[in-house]
Amino acid sequence: MRVREYDDPPGAADPDTARAPYDPMPHGPAEVGVGPWPGGREEWPDDPRYDPDLLEHGDRRNVVDRYRYWSMEAIVADLDTRRHGFHVAIENWQHDFNIGTIVRTANAFLAAEVHIVGNRRWNRRGAMVTDRYQHIRHHLDVPALAAHLHERGVRLLGIDNLPGSLHLETMAVPRDVCFLFGQEGPGLSEAAREACDATFSIAQFGSTRSINASAAAAIAMHAWVREHADLSSDETWRG
Repeated sequence: MRVREYDDPPGAADPDTARAPYDPMPHGPAEVGVGPWPGGREEWPDDPRYDPDLLEHGDRRNVVDRYRYWSMEAIVADLDTRRHGFHVAIENWQHDFNIGTIVRTANAFLAAEVHIVGNRRWNRRGAMVTDRYQHIRHHLDVPALAAHLHERGVRLLGIDNLPGSLHLETMAVPRDVCFLFGQEGPGLSEAAREACDATFSIAQFGSTRSINASAAAAIAMHAWVREHADLSSDETWRG
């Protein structure tokens, strides 16, 4: 039986909207997070960022310790003060499971926005509830996405093993950029290839023609982080 999470939406039992459980921890503690605030109501912090329901019942969400007991709105507001300059876009034609995983990685690397292109309804299972803390925008098609980004001075770069693609390992990753990923298998659609400012590929050395879409997305986002992110904060490094 799936345990309903604190910020699950109504109707989360629906297989298309249900959230995946937290990462299994077979050798770790039985429960994730923290219990009710120690000391009872009299000891609750006087801070509007804290959620009374979480203080009373505990916080079992998949969030870092600094956000324990904070409301979802407070967490999003804090993240908004330091979001990075890259965006991520995913074509959504096949209800691909990878979309949720890419959203989760985008949250981990603090993307400015995630853009869903095509079908509005997407598979959220792999997101592990992180879509609640990530700005997500829908676009009818790739030309609409490209127009939205170009109005804001953001370049659109697709990932595909195409002739003439740039090499991610040697290219200068733009600060204001959106990485566009296609569906697992077919890759970028023809319309997406035409709308991109350029495409890039990731170096591979084995026998397979391509790597998993969510893995490619993580590599691309981390390339941006290595080049542009502030790595000086202790909060960046979590054991």
